[in-house]
Amino acid sequence: MPTSPGRKKTDAAGAAVTGALSPAAAGGLADAILALHVGVVAFVVLGMLAILAGGPLGWAWVRRPVFRIAHLALMLLIAAQAWLGALCPLTVWEQALRTRAGQATYSESFIQHWLSRLIFFDAPWWFFVAGYSAFAALAALCWLRWPPRRGARSPRPPCPGSKKTGFFCVFLLAATHSCPTFPLPT
Repeated sequence: MPTSPGRKKTDAAGAAVTGALSPAAAGGLADAILALHVGVVAFVVLGMLAILAGGPLGWAWVRRPVFRIAHLALMLLIAAQAWLGALCPLTVWEQALRTRAGQATYSESFIQHWLSRLIFFDAPWWFFVAGYSAFAALAALCWLRWPPRRGARSPRPPCPGSKKTGFFCVFLLAATHSCPTFPLPT
């Protein structure tokens, strides 16, 4: 099956796993894996932005240990893969499925066409190593600056008549002008 220039062919293990699937099922599963991959990228990037904004603003949820451990571990894994020159397992599985489906790597499917352009682009290997390493270092620095806390609570008072606080108060109650903490201008 055709592959894009610069893309590695899938290994025998990937072919063995995908061999039992019909081409249509393999193509659909490849699209699902690509969507999952985009979700992982969104978690890493938006999570970092949330930590950088929420740490100084006192958002309690950005200091929850489960979120922070998952975020930092994922960033360290991505940086390690870049240093080792290894492809992400999601990329390997997607390519194996596309090959099984008879599709050229990264072509033809609507989902594949648009989502892949959000997370894949050509650049030298060192660019990705440097970028992933810098992002992992930033995540580690945020860990030190705003460490996770068990049972972290928002310092903002709850809105009257609601159990929601801070961030949720703004979006859920301020629009109705029932939240004096963050009233909207009239």
